Amino acid sequence: QVQLAEFGGGSVQAGGSLKLSCEISGYRFTSYCVAWFRQGPGKEREGLAAISSRGHTTYGDSVKGRFTISEDSAKNTVYLQMHNLKPEDTAMYYCASQSVDYCRLVAISFDWWGQGTQVTVVS
Repeated sequence: QVQLAEFGGGSVQAGGSLKLSCEISGYRFTSYCVAWFRQGPGKEREGLAAISSRGHTTYGDSVKGRFTISEDSAKNTVYLQMHNLKPEDTAMYYCASQSVDYCRLVAISFDWWGQGTQVTVVS
């Protein structure tokens, strides 16, 4: 059974940084795409960044240049480093995975999801 768990959320001042972690267990596929999404109050789920088993990364327009996705394969962990955070980045952040090595930031295409971690940016 594939399980994902997010860590690292919290409250931060505008302009600050946070690093989220997504720990993945039970995954037995060679190919994968792991992505970060977020959902703010009253908003649709938004794709932020993804990384594939081929090492390719994809970013949503709203976070390009501020967020960086990376992975530590030995730890089965994917990270989201976030810089220059803004109040509009406040949301629940989720990681998700699928067993293909081509990433699209489309929520419906992901098979497994974590429970989320809250990020709050205060001005």
